[in-house]
Amino acid sequence: MLTYLLCLVLFCVGLYAILRKRNIIKIIIGVVICEYAVNLFLIVFGYRANGRSPIYSQDQKIIDMVDPLPQACAMTSIVMGLAITALLVAIAIRIYEKYSTFDITKIRKLKG
Repeated sequence: MLTYLLCLVLFCVGLYAILRKRNIIKIIIGVVICEYAVNLFLIVFGYRANGRSPIYSQDQKIIDMVDPLPQACAMTSIVMGLAITALLVAIAIRIYEKYSTFDITKIRKLKG
């Protein structure tokens, strides 16, 4: 139960960075922290104490097997998170080239 709570705390830290920070780089770091929290939750959700790999054998019981679906979802989430992070960094670089700042409030003032 404690690990689920720690995943929630980590997600809330990332959400705080997304909502309250004014620097685009800090917002991107908040998005990455939220992604890591979700990945950690998926791995913790699929964990089973003394679990075995889900390879079929006559002596294994279904109760002792680890569910491979959360692990597959976490792997997919890691790949998608990498693509999202690359896209956000590319957008941040373009914003910096155009406005010469990462501060959101200054960018909003330049809108005119």
